[in-house]
Amino acid sequence: MALGNLSFLVPWMLAVLAALPVLWWLLRLTPPSPKRIRFPAIRLLFGLRPREETPHRTPWWLILLRVCVAGFIILALAHPVWNAGRDFARGGQVLIVIDNGWAAAPHWPTMMNAAGDIVDRADREGRTIYLLPTALVLGQNAFSPPNGLAPAQAKSALAGLAPQAWPADRALATQALIAWRAANPEIARDLNITWLSDGVALPGAQDADFAAALGTIGHLEIVAPRELPMVLRPAEIGAAEMSVRLERAMVGAAQEVALRLRDQEGRVIGTAGASFAATANATEAKIALPLELRGRIGAIAIDDALGDNTHAAALTLLDDSVGSRPVGVITDNPAAARQPLLGELYYVERALQPANELRVGNAETLLGQSLAVMILPDSTALSEADRAALERWVAGGGMLIRFAGQRLAVNGNDGDSLLPVHLRQGDRVLGGALSWSEPTSLAPFPANSPFAGLAIPPEVKVNRQVLAEPDIELGSRTWARLGDGTPLVTGAKTGDGYKVLFHVSANAEWSDLALSGLFVEMLERLLQLAAGMPQAAAEETTPLPPSQILDGYGRLGPAPSSLTPLPPATLRDQAVGPQHPPGLYGPAKGRRALNLGAGLPPVTPLALDSAPLSASGAIDWKPWLLLLAGLLLIVDGIVSLLLRGLVGRRRQGAALGTGAALALLLLLGGTAFQPRAAEAQSGTRNIVQPMTDEEIIAATETTRLAYVRTGVPTVDATSRAGLIGLTTILIERTSTDVGEPVGIDLNVDTLDFYPVLYWPIAGTGQTLNEHAVAGINRYIAGGGLILFDTADQNITGIGGGMGPGVMRLQELAGGLDIPPLVPVGGDHVLTRAFYLLKDFPGRWVGGTLWVETPQTRVNDGVASVIVGSNDFAAAWAIDDYGQPMFPVTPGGERQREIAYRFGVNLVMYALTGNYKSDQVHVPAILERLGQ
Repeated sequence: MALGNLSFLVPWMLAVLAALPVLWWLLRLTPPSPKRIRFPAIRLLFGLRPREETPHRTPWWLILLRVCVAGFIILALAHPVWNAGRDFARGGQVLIVIDNGWAAAPHWPTMMNAAGDIVDRADREGRTIYLLPTALVLGQNAFSPPNGLAPAQAKSALAGLAPQAWPADRALATQALIAWRAANPEIARDLNITWLSDGVALPGAQDADFAAALGTIGHLEIVAPRELPMVLRPAEIGAAEMSVRLERAMVGAAQEVALRLRDQEGRVIGTAGASFAATANATEAKIALPLELRGRIGAIAIDDALGDNTHAAALTLLDDSVGSRPVGVITDNPAAARQPLLGELYYVERALQPANELRVGNAETLLGQSLAVMILPDSTALSEADRAALERWVAGGGMLIRFAGQRLAVNGNDGDSLLPVHLRQGDRVLGGALSWSEPTSLAPFPANSPFAGLAIPPEVKVNRQVLAEPDIELGSRTWARLGDGTPLVTGAKTGDGYKVLFHVSANAEWSDLALSGLFVEMLERLLQLAAGMPQAAAEETTPLPPSQILDGYGRLGPAPSSLTPLPPATLRDQAVGPQHPPGLYGPAKGRRALNLGAGLPPVTPLALDSAPLSASGAIDWKPWLLLLAGLLLIVDGIVSLLLRGLVGRRRQGAALGTGAALALLLLLGGTAFQPRAAEAQSGTRNIVQPMTDEEIIAATETTRLAYVRTGVPTVDATSRAGLIGLTTILIERTSTDVGEPVGIDLNVDTLDFYPVLYWPIAGTGQTLNEHAVAGINRYIAGGGLILFDTADQNITGIGGGMGPGVMRLQELAGGLDIPPLVPVGGDHVLTRAFYLLKDFPGRWVGGTLWVETPQTRVNDGVASVIVGSNDFAAAWAIDDYGQPMFPVTPGGERQREIAYRFGVNLVMYALTGNYKSDQVHVPAILERLGQ
């Protein structure tokens, strides 16, 4: 039953409202209880005539109050809901189709709440729910047929869905739908279908075919967002800067977009900006950074404070071809070439080494490696085979940089095909036949030169050079000139690579160029111009396994070993999908990026009739009506006591205060029933407030252990009980003064005041915002200790493999600065910080305890991250009577005692550092003191 937007789920209860007039009559007919007054002066009553009196009636306002209480209770039992949603159009079951591709990520909370509303409606009407996502999950090849689900099962299945890092595949979903319809004709008819679309059109007729297939099995309603996400295309690398292209679907208003530049660990190292004109759906952001800083960039992402562009296409990954490039130096006499101040490589090495890796060797050795640039000094002689191999290497994308010298001046182009221009024999020398009267300075760089914009120091002079033969292409190939117009640097593109010639020597013999900062800047520009790292023949055919992959929200995490490696030759054109997700492929050095934005078509709105995706705002009035009835009952009770005289005047204030306190307590308790849908559907974020001085003082008054609140009540209760148990043991057995444990909300609270943070990895409920990620990274860097507990050893210990806790930890740790981990060794301080231990059980046994590698530790060598799977808090947990709450298997109470000892060692390790390991040096120190 519905009255406008108000629906009653139990409408027959409204019939009881007809009894309210009868209740009014009964309350009015029944007099109130007599008022008793104790007064001993009976004599005053003597002589009075008895007369007939009409008994008092209950005041009308009190009757109205009680009738209102009854009315509110009846209305609450009728279960009114505001915006409960329309009734289903057909008599069949319910099918929810969900686009869970990359474009759904910005709207995912709203889509999930919309799906939850549909499940609630189906639950009220007793219908079975079927779910059909349109994007395959990681490693999946085909869709599973929809299965009938009860409402609780449907909600659990919805909680397990997440946006993927690739587009929806509606063509494959259409095939799965047709096959399901053929196999289940009695179910796949007269359905109530809601398609929660991401609003983005797919190429071809996928959308229309999918909608037509859905329309054949029931009544279809399409719901889609009106705001579509932006796409960030892969970065284009130029000589002086890099650029990225941004695209949007909607035009009509100018828009400013901020970009964040992140390093390999996810830290922000710079920002950039772009502007959309009102009528433009694309723009470019120019990013100019020094080569050393640019080499640290691991990703460029849209700075999204509101969450509108938290998806995999809002980020573009940069691989090793963007950063510092390995540079090869071809020489057959390294010692002579590196002679201080005189050698040809002396200044070149000093100009390149701060930001690049230099590899010195002969041509044959260097050509077998992946190199972006090779430098050929004048003194190095090449065989014909070497020259032919270098020609092929340049054509494949390499850059060959040469310097002039005596050999080149004498031979010119005689048999030398590795030069960008034709040279005259001989050289131009100060005081020679082709000479000038005084050393010449440099002219401004041409606008089309890689060196354009560089400042030319006036002290740079040239007194000797090799000259180029004039021809029609000399002007376009001249990248730097002297003041008289003769070339100083020439270059030519050959295939995918470049040949570059400095017409002066690499040392200070022919010019002052090698002594100036301009020389360093020119070499940096040339390295930035290099196309990349041409692969050696063997490496070009070696498949690259994925090392890190993006999830649907654009977060980088470890790749599962089940994914298929990709050949380097196909990586650039590879379509992103569940078998080949976007991410980084290849070894730590030489990684290649596969970006979602590289292969996406332009983002356009779905060309189908659809309703706007919005939060339904369904509000359940039942708890509020019951709360109001309870408040009025408290008021009625207080008024009744006052009218009957059961409360003296002196106690009336106390009675009113008690009633007000009860009402306030009931009101606060009732807020637990307040609907939270609006907050979740609107996608609002917690606003992080700084801690007050009082809170900081309270947090630092005593040492406290902390645990992460996951949002899962049972997990949080276990964590708290576990740390209470461990705190009790610490107080009983050590001199440590530990206060009550503290629950931490990572997205809001500050971690800096707690030496140990216990983090149970729950399957759901945990998401990290930017404040949380920054706070955790700061906590790790500042010496805090986090114990990650996946608590899944009881699962992985049976069949092996990766448990759900470990998989969830991998998702959460994507943006965290977690160092490399190794199993705890027998000589680790954790084994003897207080007790001598050999293993580290919890509720379960057998799980490996992982700690930070010794090479990465700072802060007195104490590990900042420890990872286990034995469910330690459950073994430590005690109830209000100090008794254990959970059984431990298989070792019983002896196993629990070892678990307590591990907890003590853990806290002592965090508080005291490596003092136990330092004690091994005491005998040697005493021996030296004795000497």
